[in-house]
Amino acid sequence: FYTPVSIVLHPGKTVKIPTGIRVEMEENWVLKCYPRSGLGFKYRLQLNNTVGIIDSDYFYSDNEGHIFAKITNDTNEGKVVELQAGTGFMQGIFVEYGITLDDEVTAVRNGGFGSTTNQ
Repeated sequence: FYTPVSIVLHPGKTVKIPTGIRVEMEENWVLKCYPRSGLGFKYRLQLNNTVGIIDSDYFYSDNEGHIFAKITNDTNEGKVVELQAGTGFMQGIFVEYGITLDDEVTAVRNGGFGSTTNQ
């Protein structure tokens, strides 16, 4: 994932980045999002939810369905993160998953942060 605009992130500060990307995938797949490892290593750049999990139904939600990332410069060395527009800041990995045989959830989800009400 690349930043759509240039970002300067001072120590302890957070920014929400609209990626403009929607992901359509098969049911029982998720997209796991992580900060680029070099940025994490150099600046302790972190996703605020640790690992971003994008479910397959997020693409069809009532919201616009595009992925946002909320990142924090968690440096303890006073480093400022400067990302020029078009710089990669996050990576995603598609993963297939299974559910338990006794899963009986019947609630309807509608995508978005914290949208799961029954599990």
